[in-house]
Amino acid sequence: MNLDLSALCEACINIAENAGEKILEIYHGDFDIQSKDDHTPLTTADIAAHHLIVDALTALTPQLPVLSEEGAEIDFSTRKSWHTYWLVDPLDGTREFIKRNGEFSVNIALIHNHKSILGVINAPVSETTYYAFQKQGAFKKQTDKPAIQIHCRKADANKLVIAGSRSHPSQKLKAFLAKLGDPAVISMGSSIKSCLVAEGSADLYPRLGLTSEWDTAAAHCIVEEAGGQITQTDMSPLLYNTKDSLLNPEFFVFGDTQLNWHDYL
Repeated sequence: MNLDLSALCEACINIAENAGEKILEIYHGDFDIQSKDDHTPLTTADIAAHHLIVDALTALTPQLPVLSEEGAEIDFSTRKSWHTYWLVDPLDGTREFIKRNGEFSVNIALIHNHKSILGVINAPVSETTYYAFQKQGAFKKQTDKPAIQIHCRKADANKLVIAGSRSHPSQKLKAFLAKLGDPAVISMGSSIKSCLVAEGSADLYPRLGLTSEWDTAAAHCIVEEAGGQITQTDMSPLLYNTKDSLLNPEFFVFGDTQLNWHDYL
């Protein structure tokens, strides 16, 4: 693979921010809501962002395929030959978008040999972009301020801060949190939860429920470059495009790699 990851990352930041601006135009007006086959919501903003991002990535790297949530009908018989491809969630947190609570994001990742090697996440309402590419660190950029490098933090077992899902709480998660003692919990939508771990605002984001590969891919590179990990709950690697289904197993996003979070399940 001979790709200029620095140039691609810069281009993806612009693409994600442009998509975020398009989403905000729709967010502040009226929009249609449909229901997909899996009963998850789909809005005008999801579709608009999908087309903007896919068109821009195709123009940027015509040699690389693009897999987007809103175009995910590509069969594994085709996908399994992909060594390098773009993995996109045009609007992560559609339920939060509909609630108008601002907790949604644009996610763009570059996958190579089943691993995320570049990730960009734009949170349009807060005008914040997180980004990283392999072996260059993770960064956070807000509005017109200079980008700052971000790092995960070392966990204090007596003062744990957990990032939890706003729209997908579960009894399984409550039982897990009880075993951690009495941690502080930040409820948040979309992949912003993983970014809280990457920037050292939270110690762990446990996802004990269903997600898809485009939900984690962009954050995966950002968290790893910030010094953390995203793993399955048995602490084994979380990989991409290895099977017919695009569903993720349950996973942990964490900053302190010295702790075995599986012990608390």
